[in-house]
Amino acid sequence: MNTPLRADLAALSPWIPEGARILDLGCGDGGLLAHLAARRGVHGYGLEIDPANVAACVARGVNVIQADLDQGLSDFADGAFDVVVMSQALQALQRPDAVVAEMLRVGQSAIVTFPNFGHWRVRRALLAGRMPVTPSLPERWFDTPNIHLCTVADFEDLCARRGWSISRRALLDRRHRESLAIRLLPNLFCEQALYELRRPGR
Repeated sequence: MNTPLRADLAALSPWIPEGARILDLGCGDGGLLAHLAARRGVHGYGLEIDPANVAACVARGVNVIQADLDQGLSDFADGAFDVVVMSQALQALQRPDAVVAEMLRVGQSAIVTFPNFGHWRVRRALLAGRMPVTPSLPERWFDTPNIHLCTVADFEDLCARRGWSISRRALLDRRHRESLAIRLLPNLFCEQALYELRRPGR
């Protein structure tokens, strides 16, 4: 199956080393793992809760485990993976901080992506007294899976509090491009945030 990668996955895929052991949390239909296995020789597992996505992973030949991320990663040993990826799932978790901590326990590095709730379109909607609906946050308040939205500033504050080192970041617009405006005022103009994290000493 030669389906193009979702834009956020295409943006983070160059961060994955050749031959890495990878765990993809909320892996969807397995597109990232299949892409990386074919082009970078990676191997690993995906975790996914949706039965239809689990079936799609199996059809692609992707190793997948049906699991709820909010239940933790206790089945995996410390340092079992080179990279643990979680793209566009942080804001849908009951305890996103606990899941990121687990990612850094089982992986040498963690890659996390999320929509920035500090973007100007979000602020404009809130100033108008409405919950925002934007290209990066398209669901309405009553049918959204998001329960813990955060801003770039919030996430970096959490990392500082927990002692997680930010080894790399990419702050992008909704078309997953960088811009001067984002570099000058990242929390106002970034729509999609990508972070690579490491625990101190790694």
